[in-house]
Amino acid sequence: MNSGFGLSATARAALLARLSRRRDGAPPTEGPRGFRELPGQREMALIRDAAASLALENPFFRAHEGIASGHSVIAGQKVINFGSYNYLGLNGDPRVQAAAKAAIDQHGVSASASRMVSGERPLHAALEGALAAHYQTEAALVFVSGHATNVTVIGHLMGPRDLIVHDAAIHNSCTEGVRLSGAKRASFTHNDWRAAEAAMADARRGARRALLVIEGHYSMDGDIPDLPRFIEIARRHDAWLMVDEAHALGVVGARGHGLHEHFGIDPNEVDIWMGTLSKTLSGCGGYIAGNASLIEWLRHSAPGFVYSVGLAPALAAAARESLAILHAEPVRVARLQANAALFLALAREAEFDTGSATAHAIVPIILGSSIAAARYSQKLLHRGINVQPIIYPAVAEKAARLRFFLSSEHSAEDIHATVAALIAIREEAKG
Repeated sequence: MNSGFGLSATARAALLARLSRRRDGAPPTEGPRGFRELPGQREMALIRDAAASLALENPFFRAHEGIASGHSVIAGQKVINFGSYNYLGLNGDPRVQAAAKAAIDQHGVSASASRMVSGERPLHAALEGALAAHYQTEAALVFVSGHATNVTVIGHLMGPRDLIVHDAAIHNSCTEGVRLSGAKRASFTHNDWRAAEAAMADARRGARRALLVIEGHYSMDGDIPDLPRFIEIARRHDAWLMVDEAHALGVVGARGHGLHEHFGIDPNEVDIWMGTLSKTLSGCGGYIAGNASLIEWLRHSAPGFVYSVGLAPALAAAARESLAILHAEPVRVARLQANAALFLALAREAEFDTGSATAHAIVPIILGSSIAAARYSQKLLHRGINVQPIIYPAVAEKAARLRFFLSSEHSAEDIHATVAALIAIREEAKG
């Protein structure tokens, strides 16, 4: 779409000329012991200068003065909040808070050491048992970071003689794990199972082991994969299938149980389930659920587990209680999905580009310009609506967007008001 907030060719030339003059008058760079020549530093400085020249506020690192759910407070202003992964409103639920406080009273704030050495607490085993039961797998293992879970598990599981095939839109944590592994890497066009089949068929021969990696709900585009097709591909090519459910747990499926529930598939058809504790489960950390042999091997050998402090007891307790509430109160999932469906329908009716989004929790508004995305975000905040822009180089410039995270805690009025604000800003830009 033409947002009206992009720069004309003349304006771009003038901006580049101003920035060039600033660079010409810049102080000399630091010596070999300095940090200003690190990769990306010049680009970051250029972006900061460009934003200042265009009177754009920094949309990142906004401080929230309380619990960030469907609503929040930023700089003293109450806002409708679309910048949180608190999908079911469980971060701040009194039962979750009570569980975390009880864990602190009994175990303190930290696990204090690696669980293998001296950091094990009964809460860890209880959470892992609950996660394994959720996925109907033999076992599960929790880590202190969701990002580190993918890095250490993929990096440790696969090696230079192996093959990893993954969606082109897979999360950075997965690609970092691929890089660490040294395995041969092949990516396929986002959410295209036919391209995945072709990539696997082309590269599988000669590889010792193969891993196919997809997400349950893609955080950038808000869509989901055709799980049955990817299971077929993995089986046909003797590959393991790994599904990252970071944004799918609590969101996808009639009860929010995830991608397997959505498709009515036995979760044991997937070899490795990965997820995070920081979204629906309102804690921090990550998990792997799967075969007992795999989990036992990771427990004794994965560097990101063996050599890292154990998950804080309070976070384990909060995540376990959140999972229990998810199971007991599916109405929260129904509210979330209804809100996402309403937002998506209104946005499309207003002819905003929402890409391939489905009515689950994440809906992008693709504006096709980083400047437009930043300006929309700024103008929305001034209207009491918080949403983050996703800009180049995180996405291609033509794919620059606003990314809306829906919550069960949003009201229909919140959603109608937000789409109306988007329309008003678009009309303002045309003027």
